[in-house]
Amino acid sequence: MQMTAKTEKTVNYTAEQTAEMVAAYVANPTAETVAEFAGKFGKTVRSIVAKLSREGVYHKKEYVSKTGEKPEAKDTVADAIGAVLKLSEADVSSLTKANKSALKAIFAALANSKPIEGE
Repeated sequence: MQMTAKTEKTVNYTAEQTAEMVAAYVANPTAETVAEFAGKFGKTVRSIVAKLSREGVYHKKEYVSKTGEKPEAKDTVADAIGAVLKLSEADVSSLTKANKSALKAIFAALANSKPIEGE
């Protein structure tokens, strides 16, 4: 029976490098910090991101729309309009086919209007 020799695992980052990277990223969690360590350690940005992720400190960049706002689904806006106007599910479903900027404008107008008394 032939025995194979166990090879040592190659370590990509030393404990010191990891500690330095984690401390710097926690203090300044930016893409620039990641790029700085990629250059410093001769690694790719993806490698640095993967290591920070394994260490539990990496936060992915949040997506924002062209206007700089957090994106909101048309369904959410249509549901909000439907709740204010007490629309049926079918009417709310129909609203979702409208342009998102129009839906947001309608919701903003409703939010700034006075409730209709009576009915």
